[in-house]
Amino acid sequence: MFRIKRMDIFILQSFVPLFLMTFCICLFIVLMQFLWRYIDDLVGKGLGVDVIAELFFYAALTMIPMALPLAILLASLMTFGNLGEQFELTAMKASGISLIRTMAPLIVLMVMIATGAFFFQNNVLPIAQTKMWTLLYSMRQKSPELEIPEGVFYDQIPGYNLFVQEKNRETGVLYDMMIYDVSRGFENSSIILADSGKMTITPDKTHLFLRLWKGESFENLKDAGASNMKNVPYRRESFDTKEIMLKFDANFNRMDEQGMRNQYVGKNMAELQATIDSVSERVDSLGNRYGNSLREHPYFNVINYRVAPGNVAVVNEETGAEEDVKRVRMPDVKMEKPMDVDSLFRGSSSGYTLNYLNQALTKAQRMKQEYEYKSLVLADDMKTIRRHAIELQKKFTLSFACIIFFFIGAPLGAIIRKGGLGTPLVISVFLFIFYYIIDNMGYKLARDGKWEVWEGMWLSAAVLLPLGIFFTYKAVNDSAVFNKDAYLNFFRKFFGVSETRHVEMKEVFMTEVEPLVAEERLEKLKVRVNEYLAANPAKQSYTAYWLKGYDRDELHSLRDELEGDVEYISNSREKMVVLKLMDMPILRSLWFHEPSRRKWLSWSMMVLFPIGLPIWLYGRKTQHQLRDELASVIKVSDELITLIYKK
Repeated sequence: MFRIKRMDIFILQSFVPLFLMTFCICLFIVLMQFLWRYIDDLVGKGLGVDVIAELFFYAALTMIPMALPLAILLASLMTFGNLGEQFELTAMKASGISLIRTMAPLIVLMVMIATGAFFFQNNVLPIAQTKMWTLLYSMRQKSPELEIPEGVFYDQIPGYNLFVQEKNRETGVLYDMMIYDVSRGFENSSIILADSGKMTITPDKTHLFLRLWKGESFENLKDAGASNMKNVPYRRESFDTKEIMLKFDANFNRMDEQGMRNQYVGKNMAELQATIDSVSERVDSLGNRYGNSLREHPYFNVINYRVAPGNVAVVNEETGAEEDVKRVRMPDVKMEKPMDVDSLFRGSSSGYTLNYLNQALTKAQRMKQEYEYKSLVLADDMKTIRRHAIELQKKFTLSFACIIFFFIGAPLGAIIRKGGLGTPLVISVFLFIFYYIIDNMGYKLARDGKWEVWEGMWLSAAVLLPLGIFFTYKAVNDSAVFNKDAYLNFFRKFFGVSETRHVEMKEVFMTEVEPLVAEERLEKLKVRVNEYLAANPAKQSYTAYWLKGYDRDELHSLRDELEGDVEYISNSREKMVVLKLMDMPILRSLWFHEPSRRKWLSWSMMVLFPIGLPIWLYGRKTQHQLRDELASVIKVSDELITLIYKK
């Protein structure tokens, strides 16, 4: 019977509050990014609080796919970082509980979150995106709030330009007004000058009512049919009071959601797949039709065939009816000599020749434009298919990203063992930016048709999955990931850099060093070193290197004996002896000393000359370094014997 243990409850209690907190923080950050991006469409429109709140609600739902993976990454980092910093992970491991078992309840929770994310992407997100984009486009179409500035021309009223020198904010009276009316076109424009005026909006918010005092109006009387008139008549009018009605819609009119509902952002999986299938069928049909017409055109002669009666149904492009025809290949015609096209125009007049050449050029250009248009039609349909396929793949990538980010964050938190918000936040932001760049690059490659849709949309997952596997493996095996010494030792060995021996003077001696025993051990070591140098030549040929190399087993035994002698002599009470031990080299058994013990692999590398040659050259270098280290062992051994007997 399945039973939740106290440890599982403890892990869940540690993770869930942090996850909720980080999710809210991440969602707030992406919402601020959304506000910063569309602030120009919202400011100065006189929108109500309810409309803006509705927009932000749907925007928050739309931003969940971006905030959720980051929240999981940050929460898992903080949770396991806190557990590691407080030594609770150490206590669990000491009790025989592995890291995978510790992560088990959160793995189940991540599977549930990923499943919920999938259903959210498929059922909720299309509705939220439809409503958000409909609201946003409606806000863009709304006229800005009427606020006439002083000293500048105001052009936010369609068809009019207003200039106000000064205005009284208490009474609303505008002074020294100038109104340019271009609603009927610039040729029939009019100008109104007024000493003062007052502007109000009608109760239905569809018109502006202007009452002007003491001014003049000028209006062109140019008729549309009198375009060649040099002197344009105009009309001038002086007035004490004048009333004008300007069309100005200040209402917020929502667009129909159906238009956005038909776009790829407003469709679920079934609707996306249906659209892809229908458009793909149309593309295939058009492609076959265009391809057949291209092959049948006499200018191209890709396939020489004629149409004969038969039982193959073909749609007639002119009538739209189906005809039973079949294509029969025409026999190839072999010309006795190449055709001289210029001979057709010999003896003809220049006008006759020019006429036919112009006709040919015109026909060729027309055919080019026709096929360019056909290619654009197919390109638009292919773009529609890619857009819908991208949206279809997004239904799955979010769920997979949630699981991947957990398997990155949890092991990484267990490795770094740093709780709080500082270090996990820095690491999370760096990893998420890296993920976002890779994901955006894959999206653009898929959108532009340079990659297959599934390749571009799963690129980020393919890049991060090995990273998650690597961190999980390292955390489970307690491997050093951020230990610089481990990496330095690796590169030091790879590039053949010798290590420095460190021997410290002991304060308590468990074993006294006997000079005769020390001498005997050093002399035996010298003999073995000389035998090893004699058995392994200084310069091995290409064939000898790959088939034999240096004896690695003997080298291992020699290294163990050397370390044992150093450990024994380090118990000396003489400081000079201990200092001299630091000159004793550390023998390294590198792969390049003996390429391979598998004969088939050695033969393969030897035969693959371009690959085997650089390895042989580098191997000879490491062998030379090894011989120098062995020679140094003999030299230091002699000096140690002298120092031991001298003291």
